[in-house]
Amino acid sequence: MRRVVFNQKGGVGKSSITCNLAAISASRGYKTLVVDLDVQGNSSHYLGYDYPLDSLNVDITDTVAELLKQTVGWFSGAKKPSEFVHQTSIENLDLIPASPALESLEKELESRYKIYKLRDALIELEKDYDRIYIDTPPNFNFYSKSALIASNRVLVPFDCDSFSRQALYNLMNNVTELTQDHNKDLTIEGVVVNQYSGLAKLPTLLIDELKAESFPIIDQYLSNSVKMKESHYAQLPLIAMAPKHKLTGQFSALFDEIEQVQSVSS
Repeated sequence: MRRVVFNQKGGVGKSSITCNLAAISASRGYKTLVVDLDVQGNSSHYLGYDYPLDSLNVDITDTVAELLKQTVGWFSGAKKPSEFVHQTSIENLDLIPASPALESLEKELESRYKIYKLRDALIELEKDYDRIYIDTPPNFNFYSKSALIASNRVLVPFDCDSFSRQALYNLMNNVTELTQDHNKDLTIEGVVVNQYSGLAKLPTLLIDELKAESFPIIDQYLSNSVKMKESHYAQLPLIAMAPKHKLTGQFSALFDEIEQVQSVSS
């Protein structure tokens, strides 16, 4: 199963949701892979992978950029997708990290219409993994489109903000159009309410309005907590750093909810 976490708006928690769900997946015994397609590399950093300090001046190998780069032209020594995988400190959880090279590589990949190559690589990797999670850049570009084409399911983070609500309309239209044109097997699992505060009126109002407009809001919400920032700093997802924390429990409940949806609809 290949799941992408996507929103065209930044700061909604894509990387946090990707890595924490993947870590819970791994803790449940699923062999799990995270693929980081965002040039910022937040998921890569969160899972313990750091670029060299002079990364802009060195050739970083064994990243998702190198995996995609070898699809351009003829490479006699092309490596298998599995050779770009890095182990993390968490059992059952592996990573294909992002790279600064993604930015310069994008136009070449797009001009050569390599938009299906990520899907081909992930189908190959799926032989070794039960669950694959993909983190995306915060815009509807070549990489996010490639991820949507390569996936079976998409989760949409929403951070209880009026700007995020406006962005949802464009996002849903873009995903629906891409599904019709390129990936009829893609299912929108739902909208994940993130950074939720039950004490504030606005989040509840926005969520109720979205439900009234038939947006597929997932029942389990994720609270706003400083523990998430501490988790980022420690480079450890919550299930590994604070397994008994309230937010960890919410992520576990979210995982159970989407896995139930996934198993029923498979």
